[in-house]
Amino acid sequence: MQAVVQRTWTVELRPQQGGPVLACRQCAPATGTVKAASARSAALAHLARHARRDALPLHLRICQCHERGCRWHPRHRGCSGPILLVLMREHGGRIWRLADACTACASITAHAAVVPETVLTSHGPELGTAPRIRQARHRQQGPGEQVRVHEMLSYLAAALATSTNSAARLLAVQCALRSTATGGIRMSAGLLRGMRLGDAPAAWHELEQDGWLRQLPRRASVPASRREVEAQLLDSAVLSQVPGRSDRARAADWALRVITARRLRGACATVRLIALVLTAHPGGDRSERVAEADGVAHLCCLPHDRLVASLDQLVIAGVLAAWAWDRVTDDLRWQLRAPGQS
Repeated sequence: MQAVVQRTWTVELRPQQGGPVLACRQCAPATGTVKAASARSAALAHLARHARRDALPLHLRICQCHERGCRWHPRHRGCSGPILLVLMREHGGRIWRLADACTACASITAHAAVVPETVLTSHGPELGTAPRIRQARHRQQGPGEQVRVHEMLSYLAAALATSTNSAARLLAVQCALRSTATGGIRMSAGLLRGMRLGDAPAAWHELEQDGWLRQLPRRASVPASRREVEAQLLDSAVLSQVPGRSDRARAADWALRVITARRLRGACATVRLIALVLTAHPGGDRSERVAEADGVAHLCCLPHDRLVASLDQLVIAGVLAAWAWDRVTDDLRWQLRAPGQS
């Protein structure tokens, strides 16, 4: 009789002298000391390997949260919706869990993000093997630009520290989608100026402090006005993205057009991040969209009240035609203003 595959994997970063130790509840003993700057990346890479090794067809996967009495989140209406692969963070990033969960459980779990099957695919390559990554990207077709940006926002909501500000998150979206197969990033000075992130060096520094990337030394031979910013991603899970770089670059360009639209000229990074989250949410360009307000706030990494208070600014700016929040169901509804609509 075939053993039942338990689609829940948990790792813990235990503080030790000389650096944290990565301990996996499915593996024994602890896997060894890791550098503090790359601890999060090591944890995500380890979980990714478990997900690939313990792959199951979608019709055999069940909500692991429900199997454990739904103790990972507050009470809600009950399990429903498709099964998703969900990344959860506990105790400020000391514990990381990857598990199958239904859509209802995933949407109400704190410090959680849906991991796209295109990022942690069961048929994907091992992390760190760039030739295999490139081959897999050529074999698979990726989602549309809007969906890919939504997926990346969801992943970054869990992968980055909750203290990471909006400007750094907008920069992280561009870095993740524009990176090479080996995690290399090269951002032109013109692109960074176009993003209007204010103190751009502060955003880079924040992502470095978070251990998500490392800036490379600037080349002195290039004039200051034309210098690019080069960096190396330290998040191993991002390196396994599919499809190819050109498809991801189109998604990055789509996100850039959203946050640099004329209607958002002069808006702060927080308002532009909210605009990107709402625009990237699945749905037709002119249809009314709906999501739980807490879920939207989680993607923006903002307190619930600050999110709601910022929505009127998007109406004034002409990004939203209307919005409404049901305090009983916590449903947030909004309608994007069509291009050219006054």
